[in-house]
Amino acid sequence: MRILILGAGVVGVSSAWHLLKDGHDVTVIDRALPAQGGASFGNAGLIAPGHSFAWASPKALKVLLKSFYRQDQAFRMRFPPDLQLLDWGLRFLSQCNNTAARTNTLAKHRLCLYSQKILQQMVEETGIAYEKRTGGLLYLHRNKDSLEAGSANMKILEEDGLPLEIVDPDRAAEIDPCLKKVRHRIAGGIFIPGDESGDSRLFTEGLTRACEKMGGKFIFGPVIRSIEADQNQVERVVTHQGDFEADLYLLCLGCWSPQLTKPIGVNLPVYPVKGYSITFPIRNEEEAPRLGGVDEDHLLAYAPMGKRLRLTSYAEFAGYDTRHQPQDFTLMTQHAKSLFPEACDYTQPSYWAGLRPMTPEGYPIFGTGKHHNLYYNTGHGHMGWTMSCGSAKIIADLVASRKPEHYPQGMPKNMNKVITSADKTPGKQRLTWMLLLLLLLVSACQEPVRQYLKARTPEELKTSAYELCGRDYKVLSYEDDTGLVECLPPLGEN
Repeated sequence: MRILILGAGVVGVSSAWHLLKDGHDVTVIDRALPAQGGASFGNAGLIAPGHSFAWASPKALKVLLKSFYRQDQAFRMRFPPDLQLLDWGLRFLSQCNNTAARTNTLAKHRLCLYSQKILQQMVEETGIAYEKRTGGLLYLHRNKDSLEAGSANMKILEEDGLPLEIVDPDRAAEIDPCLKKVRHRIAGGIFIPGDESGDSRLFTEGLTRACEKMGGKFIFGPVIRSIEADQNQVERVVTHQGDFEADLYLLCLGCWSPQLTKPIGVNLPVYPVKGYSITFPIRNEEEAPRLGGVDEDHLLAYAPMGKRLRLTSYAEFAGYDTRHQPQDFTLMTQHAKSLFPEACDYTQPSYWAGLRPMTPEGYPIFGTGKHHNLYYNTGHGHMGWTMSCGSAKIIADLVASRKPEHYPQGMPKNMNKVITSADKTPGKQRLTWMLLLLLLLVSACQEPVRQYLKARTPEELKTSAYELCGRDYKVLSYEDDTGLVECLPPLGEN
């Protein structure tokens, strides 16, 4: 069967591998080189079933409210909002209850475990090198209350079969010696021995070469403009370099998927959530982490990748904007220095920002919908690297009419409902406008204030206005001659 895959990230290329193994004629198209145009390029690098919690939970509401008035939160809102976000947000809020959070967490956890097994099989078959680090991940907590809360949260995964160990600072330093000198800065952590890390970009590039050896074709450069379809079948994919036709089409374009499906009557509940990544060269391997992990109090993920240390953080709703500036990474760098003060050359950062394709449930979308020859493998959110290989195997099974070894949540009988139910949200219009009004009111409360800084030269002011105003403040403008800085403060501090 001729199969056209849209998207050459880790999900798309992994899907190509499994479909090629089944004997299909596979072509992959993307505007960028493998893992270069999306979230596969600079993500956290963690393969972490131990971090597969659903984002939608009762606690998410509290975090959402904090984001309106705290600029130092890992979860941040950058408006103006759009209707796609408001629609997605209502669906997300509907999942913020204990029952849904438990269901979604367990579904994600089981898919992550299955996918990790498939990844290991693929690596054994191909021999791909991707800075793999096995031996576990450490989820660190800075204070006792945080550790107790984190340990309680982990019970759902532990009861689902995940091996873990609650560790004190000494044990944490025994697991990863780089923590010996900073034991006083942590209360302990949770060690997941089965978790691991690796560079998804290197993996995707290596797997692309393996696919090409099997006869897979990769076409890089075409900008996909649209999918042309009738009521129940896709006819072609239109790009700026011409049309592509196939017997079956597989959509693996992450957060860009809804832009292509909406014109053909499919409303995919996938929305981009921006994440920030910074990579430093390691200058002292003895002081650098041996294993990856997460600073849970600051939601800062870290992973050693050869002679580099990757740091990632933030969940920012900013539409499709991937722009960034150095001050966006100030807090991330400070938190990293507090844990690994002598590990890296912190004067040589490599900045990046990408978009996580999130569904409200946090679980990806598989299978077909109203068009029988259009398959979906998209919406993997913050666990895309972890879920990618298992998702690809599931898609290959579905295309071959095999019952998947791992039977996905809501597949396949509920697939059509999953990808079209956003059009049927009860009271959608009324609730949307109520939420929009609330956000406008919150924004209206934020009035700029002015404050004078200490005498600075214009050159110093340009580089340090952000720090002088305070990390909770957004710098709007500054005047070289007077040293006057206009800042936007957190709510309640005008």
